[in-house]
Amino acid sequence: MTTLTTTPLAPLLDRLFGQAEEAEAATEAAVADLSDAERARMMRSKTAYRDLYGRLKDAPLAVSRETGTLLYMLARSAGARTIVEFGTSFGISTLHLAAALRDNGGGRLITSEFEPSKAARARENLAAGGVIDLVEIREGDALKTLSVDLPDPIDLVLLDGAKALYPDILDLVESHLRPGAIIVADNADFSPDYLARVRAPTSGYMSTSFAEDVELSVRIN
Repeated sequence: MTTLTTTPLAPLLDRLFGQAEEAEAATEAAVADLSDAERARMMRSKTAYRDLYGRLKDAPLAVSRETGTLLYMLARSAGARTIVEFGTSFGISTLHLAAALRDNGGGRLITSEFEPSKAARARENLAAGGVIDLVEIREGDALKTLSVDLPDPIDLVLLDGAKALYPDILDLVESHLRPGAIIVADNADFSPDYLARVRAPTSGYMSTSFAEDVELSVRIN
């Protein structure tokens, strides 16, 4: 039995994943006037992403159930005690990571969210899941909120915010990563600069695609 698979977290996650599935039509409607090419351009842009995510401010934008389970497993296997997350949304991925911290004996999870309404929803969900004591939500521009007071060392990083900013967020956390630290980047195909960086032979990382939309990297020095 784990925190992830027992009450109150397990039924809460079932409900949140169900709500995310129900919201898919509304999420699609919010960007229905954009072509696939335009959506991809906005995802890759360091300026236009604000308009895109503004349209999606009420959308859960949740990780998949499989990715959530992967996050929990990676954090547990690494014995993670310090985790940084870029992009909280409604807190589904955060719940998985916090559950791993609880089962590892405690720790600190710093997460970031640009939209105030989403940060509020995430706090409610983390409190309902019984893990709010492990999580610090930093509200606002992550390029500012994650530029100060980061823990040393960081054991695991999740990148799941604006894809164009993945290299910039990596710049902020890199000096705090311990050797062997894990970085999970969701939808990393929308950040080709990030992929080129972590896959480069001299980057200090070993990195590979995992499933269809996740890049899994390990800091090797």
